[in-house]
Amino acid sequence: MSYSCFVSEIGDLNPLTSCLVRVRTTPKLSLFIETLGAGQVAFSSNDEIRVNADYIQGYEGDVRKGITGILYHEVVHSWQWNGNGQAPVGLIEGIADFVRLKAGYAENWSQPGSGNKWDEGYQVTALFLDYLNGLRNGFVAEINKKMKSGYSDNFFFELLGKTVDQLWSEYKAKYNT
Repeated sequence: MSYSCFVSEIGDLNPLTSCLVRVRTTPKLSLFIETLGAGQVAFSSNDEIRVNADYIQGYEGDVRKGITGILYHEVVHSWQWNGNGQAPVGLIEGIADFVRLKAGYAENWSQPGSGNKWDEGYQVTALFLDYLNGLRNGFVAEINKKMKSGYSDNFFFELLGKTVDQLWSEYKAKYNT
């Protein structure tokens, strides 16, 4: 799936999310709908996205919106950097869910301030990243770009002038959690 095909099928990303996903090129993505392991929703690997057919069949709610959100998340994995395997998995998943959030496909998520660790992943990290992006517009795209050649928690300090732990504490305090 090319970016232009993604746009024609799913819709254009807003400027914030498009600058995130356009930093790495992926010439082709393949999508498979199949039965996966119990409890598995979807995963990306080697420019292939696999979505659990059983999950789709049992989905309650707006199926198109729910599955589109999953596809946004999984497509981001093909276009994002992972610090050459050094970045926390929770940050990688959080960035993918941040794009999903910004694209308007976050359904039934926890409230901002939830979670126990900044790199817990998925919704928790996405909401934290949204807070950080509010402190510096473009933060998520910038940290993604920095992860092209490696990863360091110091990236947060370089971009925002505070450690990730300080930022997490301030975020939690803001939402009284």
